[in-house]
Amino acid sequence: MTTARDLAPHAGARVRPAGPRPKSSRAALIGLVLVVLAMSGFALWASQVTARAASKATTANRLAFYYLEAAQAASEEKSLERKYRFDPSNETLMAHVAAERTLVMALNRVKAEGSPANRAQAQAVLLTHDDFLVSANKMFEAVNNHDTALASRIEFDQADTLYRLQHEIERGAGEHREEAVNQLAAMRQVSNTMSWGVPLVFLVGLAIAMVLSAMLSRYRRDLDAERAQAVHDSLHDSLTGLPNRQLLAERLHGAVQSSERVGLVLIDLDRFKEINDTLGHRCGDELLTQIGPRLAATVRSTDTVARLGGDEFAVLVPDVTSLDDVLAIAEKLRQAVELPIEIAGADLSVEASMGVVVSGEHGDDSQTLLRRAEVAMYVAKERNRGVTVYDASEDAHDPGRLALLTELRRAIDQRELILHYQPKVSLATGEVCGVEALVRWEHPQRGMVPPDKFIPLAEHTGLIGPLTRYVLDAALRQASRWVDQGHPLQIAVNLAARNLADPDLADDVVKLLEQHRVPAHLLCLELTESAITTEPEHALLLLTRLRAAGVSLAVDDFGTGYTSLAQLKNLPITELKIDRTFVGTMTTERSNGLIVRAIVDLARNLGLTTVAEGVEDAGTLTALAANGCAVAQGYHMSRPLSADAFDRWYAEARAAMHGVA
Repeated sequence: MTTARDLAPHAGARVRPAGPRPKSSRAALIGLVLVVLAMSGFALWASQVTARAASKATTANRLAFYYLEAAQAASEEKSLERKYRFDPSNETLMAHVAAERTLVMALNRVKAEGSPANRAQAQAVLLTHDDFLVSANKMFEAVNNHDTALASRIEFDQADTLYRLQHEIERGAGEHREEAVNQLAAMRQVSNTMSWGVPLVFLVGLAIAMVLSAMLSRYRRDLDAERAQAVHDSLHDSLTGLPNRQLLAERLHGAVQSSERVGLVLIDLDRFKEINDTLGHRCGDELLTQIGPRLAATVRSTDTVARLGGDEFAVLVPDVTSLDDVLAIAEKLRQAVELPIEIAGADLSVEASMGVVVSGEHGDDSQTLLRRAEVAMYVAKERNRGVTVYDASEDAHDPGRLALLTELRRAIDQRELILHYQPKVSLATGEVCGVEALVRWEHPQRGMVPPDKFIPLAEHTGLIGPLTRYVLDAALRQASRWVDQGHPLQIAVNLAARNLADPDLADDVVKLLEQHRVPAHLLCLELTESAITTEPEHALLLLTRLRAAGVSLAVDDFGTGYTSLAQLKNLPITELKIDRTFVGTMTTERSNGLIVRAIVDLARNLGLTTVAEGVEDAGTLTALAANGCAVAQGYHMSRPLSADAFDRWYAEARAAMHGVA
């Protein structure tokens, strides 16, 4: 018989399944708690790692930004330094000082906010910048002293320091950009880990995992977008949005490595400082933002238009067939730049100086091409050429110039140099009263090398002394022949500024006169105004000794230098040569005619002879005679001639004079 007691266990057995539910619930709860704890721990770990990476990325981005500020300031310093060469002013100096302060402040921020290694790196850059400032101050001093040759030499010598400074700054910026990118990559790695770890941990909390996964997916997209933006910003100019110097260098390197023939045009805007000074920097920035699209619209979509900093742009032209192709593109770019631009309600006209190089002809690597394009651009700006192709003879650091210097030494030893003679004609009598000796180089392989290719090279080295003695010896040898032939002519020989510092030159001149038995008055030595003002004390000492020996002395290119009247009256000179820039247009430009007349009157009052250079036509000759000028030389009378050709020309001129008489 079944009793209630007997039923109890069964009843308990039926209800007992409800007993494990609390255990299951507890287990589930514990599991959920564990999942939540695991999630929390995982999230805490991820957040800490992400926070550290984000902090490092933020710091790295900030330090990179400081370096970019320093790079911009360095570019501005160099740009202002170059501007000061052509337009020295206090405003330019103040702007240069402001750029110096910006660079120093940016690097000091790196030292303040960075690690010990960052501080050491920033300090090293500041030391290099100090070297750059020393060189810049020397250049400013040379410009203030009107020493163009020294200023040019300092600027060329400064290239290595500038390159080292820019390289160190770019390296610092690059390292911090790379650190930022690495930290962003670490953050993405955490994101990837969480994307597969969270579902594994949250097997029970699938819904939470799905929500979290969606959140992480969006987070990852944001990280990717931020990383892409960071990479873009590091390779593009913040003002114009164009590729910057780093991206240009990378693309140039890639194009050169792919064996393509690559053209590069470096562009520097002329008189950009005037726009900034007149209309303000905001208008200057607006101008720069309009120049970029103009350049881009002029070239192909495969070409790269970049802004290098300041008012400098560059155009990379891959896959070209010849230098002429690049020159044609450069001319189109120049025309595009010179179209009027409306800024602040005014139409502005901007010009540009451009340097052109082509791989293969001017270099085989990106750094060489960039440097030589910059050299060509500097030459274009300095000589107002517009567009200039790189020429090794104009590059103070080019190996070709060193080879030419070696060959010039050999040419002097083997007497490959010859003299041409340009007659000087008396305006009173029409007779030839002297000649100017001009050196030429008959190179066995190069052919006739013009003097502007090798004389500046000699002037910047110790070779100017031997070259000058060579010319003096050859000139006096020819003067001796003319004395023996019965028609002595005075020969003028040019001296360089560095000759004035030669203590033996006066003695050597006297010895050569005695050796060739030439009267001293048949030798005239010419010095430019710039040479006299560069070495005034040496000039006075040397000229006094030469004049005491009976040698005639002339100031060449008078009117273009900075000789004061006080200097002029104290110099023992006998002749003033009026520069061709005044003579050539004296009949068409009233101001130049007045300058010529003033120089003639000044010379007459000081008891000096005047010689007009660059006489190209009969009208100028007549005007010079009417103004009282004594002597003229130029192509209207004769070009420079070899000795034999001059003898024939001179014989015909004397015969014609005799026939008229």
